[in-house]
Amino acid sequence: MITGMSSKPSVCMSGTKTVVVAALLLDMDGTLVCSTGDVEKVWRLWCQHHQLAPEPVLAMCHGMRSREVIRALAPQLDVEREAVRLDELEMEHTGGDAIAGAGELLRRLPPQSWAIVTSASERVACHRLNCAGLPLPNLLVGAEAVINGKPDPEPYLLGAERLGVPPARCLVFEDAPAGIESALRAGCTVVQVGGDAPLNPAVVAVIRDWREVKVELGETSLLVTLPA
Repeated sequence: MITGMSSKPSVCMSGTKTVVVAALLLDMDGTLVCSTGDVEKVWRLWCQHHQLAPEPVLAMCHGMRSREVIRALAPQLDVEREAVRLDELEMEHTGGDAIAGAGELLRRLPPQSWAIVTSASERVACHRLNCAGLPLPNLLVGAEAVINGKPDPEPYLLGAERLGVPPARCLVFEDAPAGIESALRAGCTVVQVGGDAPLNPAVVAVIRDWREVKVELGETSLLVTLPA
């Protein structure tokens, strides 16, 4: 476990801000991997199979577990069986690239200082990370690890607990409203990946890709520099 100082950002004169934290909790789809197209393709195929309109599903699916989407929009179906079907489709149609700078940053981090917290199953997550050429984390919190998926705080609370770090000492990187809400409700500090404007006023920064993030390894903390 890495311990450290306050996670409140301090703004520097150079137009950047530095956050001192104990650990990073990272979403995967849209945050580390350019997989939005793959995700939407899978859901379109699933909707076609069940003769469902894709628009409501595509409006809801980003950042959320398949189980929550199915329960909300197709409650007549067997949720667990359909989650398995979607996993198989995702294994078949995965091929996204890493978001710029992600691999370089992850390879510099001490293994005990970061984890992935994703709405994908562990199997799909590992497959997608391998396809993108990204390192696998020591700790991965996948869809099957929690009872309640994002936007519930449980995934990020579990990630922090398993790293042995208080949520308030964790910096989360997320791209979707559901994931941002989950992390904020867990008590984490949140950086948004992608987009021109914050999806939630509580995010401390918005980055285009990982080349805008600098991490210095302190003796007992991570010093993360972000765009102001």
